[in-house]
Amino acid sequence: MKRLVHVELLLGRKVFAMNGQPIGRLEEIWAQKERGQFFVSEFLVGRYALLERLAAWSIGRAVLRVLGAKRNEGYRIRWDQLDLSDPQHPRLLCDVDELLPLTQPQSPS
Repeated sequence: MKRLVHVELLLGRKVFAMNGQPIGRLEEIWAQKERGQFFVSEFLVGRYALLERLAAWSIGRAVLRVLGAKRNEGYRIRWDQLDLSDPQHPRLLCDVDELLPLTQPQSPS
């Protein structure tokens, strides 16, 4: 079932594991274009994810290193691994162990 959610309202929200513990804040949302429409492919969560969007800038990576952020301090969450039925409290639909760390490349299309 497709659901319309204003993604800009999700940014900065804590994402909760199935046990109710927070795993980090949702900092980035990646989408892919199919047949003229955009669909969310992944959510990036965690400390490193905040500046992941600046990764194209060498200064972004330098800032991360100075702040002590490690690339493994975050997760890639596929669109089908996140329950957005309550957009104020996004919750995982899988174990944290099933998530890809940010060190893994983006999932295939």
